[in-house]
Amino acid sequence: MNSRERVLARIAGQPVDRLPVMPITMMFAGDRAGIPYGEYCRDYRRLVEAQLRVAEDFDFDYVSAISDPAREAADCGARIQWFHNQPPALIEEEALLADKTKLAHLRVPDPLGGGRMTDRVRAVALLKEKTAGEKIVEGWVEGPIAQGADLRGINTIMLDFFDDETFVRDLFEFILEMELRFARAQIEAGADLIGVGDAAASLVGPDLYQRFVWPYEKRLVDGIHAAGGRVRLHICGRTNAILKGMGALGCEIVDLDYFADMARARQEMGPQQVLLGNLEPVGVVRNQNPEAIRAALAACHQAAGERYIAGAGCEIVRDTPPENVRAISDYARTCRA
Repeated sequence: MNSRERVLARIAGQPVDRLPVMPITMMFAGDRAGIPYGEYCRDYRRLVEAQLRVAEDFDFDYVSAISDPAREAADCGARIQWFHNQPPALIEEEALLADKTKLAHLRVPDPLGGGRMTDRVRAVALLKEKTAGEKIVEGWVEGPIAQGADLRGINTIMLDFFDDETFVRDLFEFILEMELRFARAQIEAGADLIGVGDAAASLVGPDLYQRFVWPYEKRLVDGIHAAGGRVRLHICGRTNAILKGMGALGCEIVDLDYFADMARARQEMGPQQVLLGNLEPVGVVRNQNPEAIRAALAACHQAAGERYIAGAGCEIVRDTPPENVRAISDYARTCRA
């Protein structure tokens, strides 16, 4: 059973030869390959080089085109600031939709139009070519509130929920169309799985999440499924209050950050949902020793039960000792379920 077969079997509820391993690595992968992170984000060939290396070095079951949240917004015309060895940053004080009337004239960018979205599509295609069916290839899109914050500003969009509900819904409709186009382009390029990052969903509370965010996440997930893709939901932060809604989206995989209660997630999402996580990236994966990491992962696994994939609650931070990352895969190799 190769890595791709292993993950697909886990998703399908079929037997696996060992526990799949799918931690998020971005800056850690770039550093491992000696690639400045600015290049990692700008040049799909450098991203692919780093992802292939980190997957091989640590026996991961997938490779990913994730890099930063500023791809779609940049192609819409948002201003971003570049750094040599850090992720690009959206300049919130100059948010593209600081004047919300601009939304009426904003056009959905073509994901194959040569911009930053195209760079990710090319990364997916090259990852598919290089892995030759051996590993899961993951694309990535932003979720509705994450992208809304990228275009409008995180503080401003939080006020919009109370000040202008109609605008929020119009904005999310625009985002839904854009992200579905982007996801379809990545699926057509060879993505087995589309990650949906919607970190800001953990900040709005359960009522606003259910009223505004969940319906658009659901339509995004359903649209990705209709395009032939699978979905990995990634919401950073404290999600205990929205776990049931996250489980009702129908995603193949749900990531849990370390703030979330894995046992509660299992209870609220039911026995069939595949859960991934949720080691604390800094306090455990970076700062502890391999023995402690394996013990913490065993506790996550026990709480999650059989439908589980090993990983951290969020990105493996760049200065994590390699032996600590390797401990995750070492634990997985000991598990047949």
